[in-house]
Order: sequence, then structure tokens, then C-alpha cells
Amino acid sequence: MSHFSSIKTQIRNLASLKASLADLGVDWKEGPSNIRGYQGQTSQAEIVIQQQNNYDIGFSWNGEEYELVADLQYWQQPWTVDGFLQRVTQGYALHTVLKESSQQGFSVTEQQKNDDGSIRLVVQRWS
Repeated sequence: MSHFSSIKTQIRNLASLKASLADLGVDWKEGPSNIRGYQGQTSQAEIVIQQQNNYDIGFSWNGEEYELVADLQYWQQPWTVDGFLQRVTQGYALHTVLKESSQQGFSVTEQQKNDDGSIRLVVQRWS
């Protein structure tokens, strides 16, 4: 029986996911590669985050989105699972908006991180 848990996300763009993890200072490796779990079990993931306890975290494509895959009993990150996903998702959203805005001719005029952790972004386009 597998000890791996899969947590659904709304993450669909690999480049924005990588940028978000880099912004958080998370050391990750590009796959596809196996993540290590309980009693030598493995699961394949496109992004692998190795932990010091030899139980990895990964992001795996399920055909629609990237799921977080991990043996949650051995979670060893500075944030809770929810806290980690919130930070990754926020960074992912920011990078996705920046990329899409740029492709549509917008440029960032202001980017501010608020005290509550939210990000205020102002973009403009001249016609």
C-alpha cells in the first residue's frame, strides 16, 4: 500500500511553477524522476524536492494539472503543507500574470508586497 498522498492544485504551467519554487528558495531538480517514499517506494514526478530525511516531495502531471506528491508523514519543510502550497500558488499566479501581461503588451509599473502577504500589481499598456 502506497504512503504517497497526491494533493490537487490549479498549477498547469511548468515554467511558472519552477519560477515560484526558485523565488521561495526551494532547491528542486527537474525530472521526470522518482521521488523516494516510505520503505523504498517511489513515485514519478516532473519536479523533485529532496529532503534531508530521504523522503522527497514532487510535483507530478496528472494530465490536467501538477499535483503535489509526498509522504506527508515525513514532511520536512519550513512551512506546513498548506503554507507551502499557498506560497507556491501565490508565486505561480504572480509569474503567470506577469508572463501573460507581457505577451499582451503590458508592462509592470508597480509591484508591492503588502503586510498581509498579498501582492499588489499594476500593469499598463500604451496604445
